[in-house]
Amino acid sequence: MKKFYGGVSITGLLTLLIFSSCNVKTESSIIQDFFELRIYEFSDESQEAQLDEFLQNAFLPGLKRDGIEDIGVFKFVPELRDSLKQVFVLYPIRSSAHFGRISETLFADSVFRKKAEHFLNAPHDAPPYERLQVVLLKPFKDMPFLRPSSLEGTRDKRVYELRSYESPTESLYRNKVEMFNEGGEIELFEKLGFNAVFYGDVLAGARMPNLMYMTTFRDMETRDSLWNVFFVSPEWKALIDNPYYADNVNKADILLLTPTPYSDY
Repeated sequence: MKKFYGGVSITGLLTLLIFSSCNVKTESSIIQDFFELRIYEFSDESQEAQLDEFLQNAFLPGLKRDGIEDIGVFKFVPELRDSLKQVFVLYPIRSSAHFGRISETLFADSVFRKKAEHFLNAPHDAPPYERLQVVLLKPFKDMPFLRPSSLEGTRDKRVYELRSYESPTESLYRNKVEMFNEGGEIELFEKLGFNAVFYGDVLAGARMPNLMYMTTFRDMETRDSLWNVFFVSPEWKALIDNPYYADNVNKADILLLTPTPYSDY
């Protein structure tokens, strides 16, 4: 796999040791305990079409009948895709108990089973996707909810930037999380208008210890411009020079995504 996501070097991202402490709690009355991110890998257009049909006509409606709203579905920005083909599905869940019941509830739903029949019962030698990864996240205390983008304008140009930061030790990971909350990273993103969707502590996933967050931009030009402003901000410069926050990320990925036509975001 390339060490580039959405055309951005992972090595370049490792310089991003950012900063936090904004009170955005009052912007939503719906506090979520957990989020789930499902990442489907596919290999060709046939699998991609099967995934789209399943998600749009079976999975999302099934989740909504279970009371789950604001479901985001994303793919890589087309001009920046490489050999990695994935679909990302993001949604809130009410509790750890609800997390454990989602699959059971869906399979008990006769409408879901009917709509998803061909997907669920695909032959072993013609599966509808290559791999599924499920990531369980807990929101950061300074933004304890998912916030669908409030941006206006055409969705086909909109960019959702999903970032994943891994740390070399648990202590350094907690130090990085502190940067977002007490350090002021969330506050800086809010100040500059990065339109965050979530900041999350990965509780279970393929990479640990790990945090993820997602921001939104009207288009790629706006995204690039805002990051340039971020890098020259006095808050960033003060933070990156602070030895207290040194060396707390050893691997980072940038994924530049766009919403599908049936995404709620």
